[in-house]
Amino acid sequence: MRNECLDWTLVRGRRHLELVLRAFASHYNRHRPHRGLRLETPERSDGAQSPDNPGARLLRRDILGGLIHEYEAVA
Repeated sequence: MRNECLDWTLVRGRRHLELVLRAFASHYNRHRPHRGLRLETPERSDGAQSPDNPGARLLRRDILGGLIHEYEAVA
């Protein structure tokens, strides 16, 4: 968490630190693929599957002011 998030973020207080840590932990557990889980997420949701169509449109969501990008297929 420190290398991937806190080294790149200017924390402005305790409340801001808690917000940043909560956002990063949510991304890490719900969206970021993990090698040990066959590139799945620890908290797998129903819509977390990758599209079979390589030409499918993707929706990009910026987390923590653009430090992290999450992508999901748009139907």
